[in-house]
Amino acid sequence: MIRLEDVTLFVRSAALGSFSSAAREADILPGQVSAAVNRLERDLNKRLFARSTRSLRLTADGEAWLPYAQEMLAILQAGTEQLQGSEDEMQGELKIAVPSDIGRNVVLPVITAFCEKHPKISLRISLSDHVSDVFRDPVDVAIRYGVLENSSYVALPLAEDNRRVLAASPAYLQKHGRPQQLEDLLRHHCLLYTLNGHVYDKWSFPENGVRRQLTVSSRMLCDDADVARRWAVAGMGITYKSWIDVSADVLAGRLEIVLPERPGEAVPLNLICPHRKQFSPAIRELHRLLREQLKSITALMHTHPAFGHGEAALLSANQRI
Repeated sequence: MIRLEDVTLFVRSAALGSFSSAAREADILPGQVSAAVNRLERDLNKRLFARSTRSLRLTADGEAWLPYAQEMLAILQAGTEQLQGSEDEMQGELKIAVPSDIGRNVVLPVITAFCEKHPKISLRISLSDHVSDVFRDPVDVAIRYGVLENSSYVALPLAEDNRRVLAASPAYLQKHGRPQQLEDLLRHHCLLYTLNGHVYDKWSFPENGVRRQLTVSSRMLCDDADVARRWAVAGMGITYKSWIDVSADVLAGRLEIVLPERPGEAVPLNLICPHRKQFSPAIRELHRLLREQLKSITALMHTHPAFGHGEAALLSANQRI
């Protein structure tokens, strides 16, 4: 059985790059840290560190397992804080950066209800498609799409299985026809927006274990992804956006899924901040509420009849990528 103290020493050794440093931090002997990691490797039947007399580095298995170990400890800490906390802890200023579309239409009602429940919380929310630098910008946490490439961030998952979908209004499809394959997108009006100052005109799709990329164009461009969704609803073209962003429009019939048999790009959603100690009881409670809301939305993607057998293809493709 995996011991939590072994997991803790593994995470700290990975962060500090040394068994000796992890031992000093925990006020134990280096041999005890080494023994803890050995037990963990035995329990997992995987080698987590590549060791030499001069260096210590994570193996590929160690790199893969590290985020799960960190989340295991985070959940334990959150549970402890929940039991020990009080209503008085839910206070202070909370600064959050959120993408424009999901911020206005999905996240904002949850955050508003949270602030109503906790009147001692003061909120500063930034709605923008500019990717905030949580190390430099005046934000406590950021909600961010995509696979995190900076391992120095600490992340709590909100919607791991979210993905992009192609969508257009029934009126647009009736007027311009429905694309039958990806190449047909090049002959359609594609609605574009900028992400962090760059035009998102390269649409990627998983195909046979690799990513297939199309460079699309449009006469309409905006710096707010919410506008691209509104343009799609208005019948101006095809959008390629997160399922979370367009799900309400699809369920209401304002948009239809295009090429549902072709799986879209994975865009997991996370709550991130620079340091774990910044995950206060208020942030953890907000994370729980957001995760519940967003998981209910992504669950609809797996049951919506528009996808049919394409959903099975999606799961298979995502497993290969």
